Order: sequence, then structure tokens, then C-alpha cells
Amino acid sequence: MDETRNVAIIPARGGSKRIPGKNVKLFAGKPIIAYSIQVALESGLFQRLIVSTDSEEIADVARKWGAEVPFLRPAEFSDDFTGTDEVILHALDWLDSAGEAYNYVCCIYATAPLLQAEYLRRGFQSVRREQAATAFSVTTYSYPIFRALTLDDNHRLDMIWPEHFTSRSQDLREVYHDAGQFYWAHIGKYRVGKRFFSNDAVPVIVPRHLVQDIDTEEDWIVAEKQYNLIV
Repeated sequence: MDETRNVAIIPARGGSKRIPGKNVKLFAGKPIIAYSIQVALESGLFQRLIVSTDSEEIADVARKWGAEVPFLRPAEFSDDFTGTDEVILHALDWLDSAGEAYNYVCCIYATAPLLQAEYLRRGFQSVRREQAATAFSVTTYSYPIFRALTLDDNHRLDMIWPEHFTSRSQDLREVYHDAGQFYWAHIGKYRVGKRFFSNDAVPVIVPRHLVQDIDTEEDWIVAEKQYNLIV
């Protein structure tokens, strides 16, 4: 009998600077955090789904859409310099103090409206099958990064990797970037490394049309257009 226990944690700090009220702003008619909550519930993977926030407003919205908010995150874990790993480790410490034991944790970002349950399930399968410390969503770059350009001191274009000036695109190695959607971790191993990104991380490859970083108002508009194409 499989006794694996999983907990999902959604970090959702108040006080966003670039997009005010970002985590509860309406996205295609619903608070954006609602999409992350709903996809986590839809996946059927979690015994508990917790939102870690310092905001009563975000807490109220999260509860309305089906998540738990059993604590408000203290100020020392809620400033502009606190990283995701610190927030997740704080939540795991809280669960430990409550006497709750879990095998795996999944951090799901609050602003990932294109995320689909299928990829959460793939992540869980991968981190277990590969016996890895972590697994997280990645996607390919839309253009070969080895042909990237920069500006030199004279404001002239310069290749970062000039050795690939004549390389064919199909001969260049495939590379990926963090899709910024979710991060699975084996809790025992994660507590040792204290980072989702390590040399024991495996990928969950998500197609580019399901990925959009949302840091600016323009990003928000692009993400809504992508969402409307896939629903």
C-alpha cells in the first residue's frame, strides 16, 4: 500500500510592486491565484493544499477557492529579499511543529494560470521514479541561445559565443529555462540541500505555449491572450 503523503504550498506575498495586488488580481474573470489552487485540487495529488501569505486579503481569496491558510507568514519571511526556498522551508517547519509528516512537497506559484494538472502529475512521477531531490517545470527557448548577441563597450553588437557563428541551429544543443510554475521535492533531501535547483533536479518539460512569466502589465496581457487560446 502506497503511504506517500504530499503537501502543496502556494507562496503568495502581499505588496507586489510591479503589478499591484498581483496574486488576487482578476485574470480572465477569476483571481489569478484561483487557477493554481484549482489545478492543485484537480490533480488529486495532495493531502493538504496550503497558501503561505502575509496578507489577510489573499488569505480570504485563497480560502474561498478551496485552499487552507492555517497561518499568516511572519514579516521576516515576507520582504522583497525572501526567496521561495525560505518560504517553503518555513511552511514545512510549521507543519512539523503541528505534528504532520509528508514525503513530498510541491511549491506552486500563485501566478501560473496556464499550468495544467497533467504536468503536476508528471513532476510527481519523475521525482519518485528518478529518486531525485527535486523536479520542476522547464521549457525550451524560442531561439538558440548560443547565437545570442550583446552590446560591447562601443554600443556595437557582439556575439556571446562567437565560436557558433557558423553553426547550424539544428546542430546546437537544446537548452531550457525555468518555466516558473511548480517545484516538486523529496522533503528529506530538500531539507539537506535547501534549494529546489541543484545537481539532483530532473526536468518536467512544458510546451512553450503553456508558459508565460508574469512580471509586468504587458506579460499579464500576453498571458491572458494565451489562456484564451487554450480554454
